[in-house]
Amino acid sequence: MTTSAGPVTTAHDPFVHPALFYRDEQEYLDGTVSFVREGLAAGEPVAVAVPGERLRLIGDALGGDAAHVRLLDMREAGRNPGRIIPGVLRAFADSHPAGQRVRIIGEPIWAGRTETEYPACVQHEALINAAFRGRAVTILCPYDAVRLPGPVLDDAYATHPTVIPAGSRAVRDSAAYAPDAVVSRYNEPLPPVADAMTFPFVAESLTAARHAATDEGRRLGLTGVTLEDLALATAELTTNSVLHGGGSGVLRIWAEDGHVLCEVRDGGRLTDPLAGRRPAAGGRRGGRGLLLVNLIADLVRVHTGDDGTTIRCWFPRSRP
Repeated sequence: MTTSAGPVTTAHDPFVHPALFYRDEQEYLDGTVSFVREGLAAGEPVAVAVPGERLRLIGDALGGDAAHVRLLDMREAGRNPGRIIPGVLRAFADSHPAGQRVRIIGEPIWAGRTETEYPACVQHEALINAAFRGRAVTILCPYDAVRLPGPVLDDAYATHPTVIPAGSRAVRDSAAYAPDAVVSRYNEPLPPVADAMTFPFVAESLTAARHAATDEGRRLGLTGVTLEDLALATAELTTNSVLHGGGSGVLRIWAEDGHVLCEVRDGGRLTDPLAGRRPAAGGRRGGRGLLLVNLIADLVRVHTGDDGTTIRCWFPRSRP
């Protein structure tokens, strides 16, 4: 199927999620600025969340129209990919009346994302489809077809139901679309770590686990709010392990590449891939602890298997 570049819906789902491939600055602007202006002309609320240098390009090209668009630097707002659905996409969509179509440009994957970050990035792109199923929302995701590796571009075809090829304005169905397979494939065991502070815990030692994490984080160079964030993440994750992961677990803290890492492993099996990626809702039990961790950490990686679940999160030793 080939159509115009405007929103494409099916009889079954009003959610639209195309990948826009671009090769240069002009193709980037051709695809993104027209998308924004079409939304504004239709009376649709529009948000743009892309890396700062791209955000400035779009803002300059929009001129006075930029004042009517929510502009977000994805390097900050989406530093942790697990934060993007609840803290960026849903935060914007949910701030408008139900049934009103909104448009969002979201660029969570750019040249410079690390190999450590990438599995969380691509899982995020795959999970957008489940997170917005049935919603009148259009999310356009740009991909740099020159600077991003071939496997990343292949994954974009698997995580987006429709695509806009580089140099084209036509929206096409993606024959490779398989978001559930992507989520499963990137549910990778996390690399082992030899040198870490290790603290096995049960319900009676949750307070001691939090103090141990704070002491080790301070020793490794964390201070102020970031140290408090480490303590909060430790409390949330260890409590979740006691309540939902078999009553016990193992906490580990160590330093790596300018970050302090906190890992909690338990015997539970996390079966909901959207856990921690939904905004908190009144009356809903569970999932808020991981949501909070996603909102405060620089990165969160999760691996779950038959032998249990490991959640690893990164906290910077210093903020830029």
